[in-house]
Amino acid sequence: MITFLSRIFVKNREDYQSPGVRQAYGMLCGAMGIGLNILLFLGKWLAGILSGSIAITADAFNNLSDAGSSVITLIGFKLSGQEPDPEHPFGHGRMEYISGLFVSVAILIMGFELIKSSVEKLLHPEPIESSTMVVVILAASILVKLYMCYYNRSLGRKIKSAAMQATAMDSLSDTVSTTLVLAATVISQLTGLLLDGWFGILVGLFIFYTGFKTMKETMDPLLGQPPQKELVSQIEQIVTSHPMVQGIHDLIVHDYGPGRLMISLHAEVSADGNLLNIHDEIDNIEHELQESLKCSATIHMDPIVTDNEEINEMHRVISEMVTRLDSRFTMHDFRMVEGPTHTNLIFDVVLPYDSNYTDIDVINKLKEEIHALPGGKYFAVIQIDRAYC
Repeated sequence: MITFLSRIFVKNREDYQSPGVRQAYGMLCGAMGIGLNILLFLGKWLAGILSGSIAITADAFNNLSDAGSSVITLIGFKLSGQEPDPEHPFGHGRMEYISGLFVSVAILIMGFELIKSSVEKLLHPEPIESSTMVVVILAASILVKLYMCYYNRSLGRKIKSAAMQATAMDSLSDTVSTTLVLAATVISQLTGLLLDGWFGILVGLFIFYTGFKTMKETMDPLLGQPPQKELVSQIEQIVTSHPMVQGIHDLIVHDYGPGRLMISLHAEVSADGNLLNIHDEIDNIEHELQESLKCSATIHMDPIVTDNEEINEMHRVISEMVTRLDSRFTMHDFRMVEGPTHTNLIFDVVLPYDSNYTDIDVINKLKEEIHALPGGKYFAVIQIDRAYC
């Protein structure tokens, strides 16, 4: 169904990285979710009335809240496509993440309310009635929700949408909850056991867990998270494919919503190169990043000495010292400043945030090892950086 509708409503539908295509898919899936969830609500509400089951009725209103969540997702995609303005110069792309957060909150509220109503059902149990119509409605609901989970998850991965991934998880939780409701209905009918309240609690706990998980997944990009390794590899490949660039460091990726990335990095270039030629090449790299990754890129040039054997050898020695502390540690901006009585070795060390070493530990250990080198004339001036990727 979604594939058929996308052929009608989504232009260039396979260009998943295009902001316009992403927005069209998001709005299409949002509209589809509204229609299907309203139909499911009506069917389950009828089944709940016929059977007298609190679990079925609660599951029906869960679908009604899902329709509201789909409205939020649709609005979120619509607002995220707005152009930048004076108050929001980086655009409105994060509205997509915010809409996903609202969906997560709605899931949590529904889970809490279902647990509450199920506890009341335990305290005041009532027999439930089952019929072929009730079973058919619940079974059809499970199939529809599985389909909704499939297309939201599939498209969410293709367009890298946190909001659609949250909607997919919501649909999956609905599938599980409706399956439990159906099991409770059939078992109660066959055995006479009043399991409605117990199964309602199980459904509520699962929905609550799903809401908490999706909330975390949608909050991470809002708070700021490391870029995906694939993106980092792409950036490194593009930049270092240019012969003038000896290496890169201090890569930072700011995410202001899908299609609104801002990248900054330091590119190491030969200190003996022609400044104008290097600057021209850096401009070309920035444009290549912008065209390939749909981002805004800024590159800082770091001149390094490449033809001095003493400096190169000392760079190798210090680099080995750094990686002996932790293989994840890296070093950059290495310089040697020689004086009449001693030589300063100036460099930056990059540590991951989960390092077991404190900044002071690293500085002191390296200073001790460097001063112990033959001749005893070397002193370290170390700047500690943190890895953002």
